[in-house]
Amino acid sequence: MIVRPVRSSDLPALIDLARSTGTGLTTLPANEERLAHRVGWAEKTFRGEAGRGDADYLFVLEDDNGRVVGISAIAGAVGLREPWYNFRVGLTVSASQELNIYREIPTLFLANDLTGNSELCSLFLHADYRTGLNGRMLAKARMLFIAEFPQLFGNKIIAEMRGMSDAAGRSPFWESLGRHFFKMEFSQADYLTGVGNKAFIAELMPKFPLYTCFLSPDARNVIGQVHPDTEPALSMLKSEGFSYQGYVDIFDAGPAVECETGKIRAVRDSQALVLAIGTPGDDATPFLIHNRKREDCRITAAPARFAAGTLVVDPLTAKRLQLNAGDQVRAVPLSAARESK
Repeated sequence: MIVRPVRSSDLPALIDLARSTGTGLTTLPANEERLAHRVGWAEKTFRGEAGRGDADYLFVLEDDNGRVVGISAIAGAVGLREPWYNFRVGLTVSASQELNIYREIPTLFLANDLTGNSELCSLFLHADYRTGLNGRMLAKARMLFIAEFPQLFGNKIIAEMRGMSDAAGRSPFWESLGRHFFKMEFSQADYLTGVGNKAFIAELMPKFPLYTCFLSPDARNVIGQVHPDTEPALSMLKSEGFSYQGYVDIFDAGPAVECETGKIRAVRDSQALVLAIGTPGDDATPFLIHNRKREDCRITAAPARFAAGTLVVDPLTAKRLQLNAGDQVRAVPLSAARESK
């Protein structure tokens, strides 16, 4: 398995993946025209032809037969071309000494506070490949790319997690709040956002604080909660240093997590090493390995070991990276010490 930049020839496979994501992945809509535009723009991005505010580093996971089975991406900066909205979960206090009343009311404030940060986005892996190291490799490859090219990204990295919805794609939060302002189904609003039609958010979203006590109990209970399918991704991000700081999605109330770029475990602990080809041995551990290239980037996960300033991998791993002995790689242990293997 290899993670590499997307190519225009991947478009049919991406459309198939997009159709299988269901509701909730706004950055991967099943729209051929939109996906074709995104792929073309990603190719320009990897060539260095896009500014940070427009940069879209779109990666695919390819198996050894050349089949594209997953996707992940990094947005260079959010909100520099179009407003980036979240709700900030705050607190409003109502008190009266005369009546002996004191109430703390959780409140949602429409905010653009995360503007300018880079974003991990568009993570999806085909169900048949959700085994072994594949999921972690696809997700964390982006962090190793950031470690190699930190100048391309912001001082903070964010990731928006999919919020709660049922099997039919209905979101309790949307049903209690968004529907009253947008007069459409959650899936339609989700789709419009994914294809870049975001003007309606600014036009229709309430600008005043929203007291959560006016929402349904089901809606209140899902604020800051992730969809069950997203719990492994959230756990992985937490192991890398990401944390929830009170920002949620305006549609489904899924949490946004964030971390200073230099404090991400895979960024902080990665090393530039010389590649050695041999037998890693019984004491080898899974490493995430990057060939240190941008446009021809290739990242994989494989057993490896340190030896006299080199990283020893087997011949197949070197072939996947398109490298020879003596070439430079950037590598980091695939899993954090506190992350389940």
